[in-house]
Amino acid sequence: MRIVALAGGIGGARFLRGLRAAAPEAEITVIGNTGDDISLFGLRVCPDLDTVMYTLGGGINEEQGWGRADESFTVKEELLAYGVGPSWFGLGDRDFATHIVRTQMLAAGYPLSAVTEALCDRWRPGVRLIPMTDDQVETHVVIDDPERGRRAVHFQEWWVRMRASVPAESIAAVGAEDAKPAPGVLDAVGEADAVLFPPSNPVVSIGTILSVPGIREAVAAKTVVGVSPIIGGAPVRGMADACLTAIGVETTARAVAEHYGPDLLDGWLVDEADAATAEEGIEGMAVRSRPLLMSDPESTAAIARAALGLALELKR
Repeated sequence: MRIVALAGGIGGARFLRGLRAAAPEAEITVIGNTGDDISLFGLRVCPDLDTVMYTLGGGINEEQGWGRADESFTVKEELLAYGVGPSWFGLGDRDFATHIVRTQMLAAGYPLSAVTEALCDRWRPGVRLIPMTDDQVETHVVIDDPERGRRAVHFQEWWVRMRASVPAESIAAVGAEDAKPAPGVLDAVGEADAVLFPPSNPVVSIGTILSVPGIREAVAAKTVVGVSPIIGGAPVRGMADACLTAIGVETTARAVAEHYGPDLLDGWLVDEADAATAEEGIEGMAVRSRPLLMSDPESTAAIARAALGLALELKR
């Protein structure tokens, strides 16, 4: 069985760990979001790719869901002593090594997809991890800054430094319209028995992946099942509600499904707290309700198994 999953960071990575357990014999290809990528201290940082790689490879900080386990921050402290910023983005010493290797390989002319494959040779995540594109795409957010007026900031500054406390007027994946899918992306989608959307951010994770020309069309031609990142009118974690508000979408499981649309989604899993959505239905989609909190490995595998099961049911 061939499965393709589109994934952002923490929620996507944890779902993928469950999917790997639920379908151990399947060939799983993960198309990772690179819109969150940022250059810091002369290094290229790919937060979502690394979170997937570390989580599936056994190196993640389980408590916070990102960054390395058993991390230290000596380099960060020394940079601060020199007055070198930004101070709001916390790169650990072990994490720095990953970004140094990536940046060196990119500077030597290797595309991001080849660099990601080389990094995964160490971590052995048990899936094929491909960035959505080898081209540079960065998500920027337009805000009305109380101190500096209306301006655009990198998504990471808005998300990490500001904690999305300043409302976003708009969100844009800069460079996406001119980007091309990375080698292997369209082939993997075309050969897939099912495409899954983990409970990743629908705007700045899965939405950004789908904004690369050719990917949405390829995905829409397949059987696609998504897992709602919204439970009872609130994000499972993070601040997805701030992103949804920026694009005029309500923070409900139904609204997110309708945002994707029946031309893209064939099936949609919602939590029992949103069972009314399943009972009422959404035109053009099969909607099912079940517990969606990924509270432990077993519950996460059960969610992944349900998503895959629905996809295979709909395909038949």
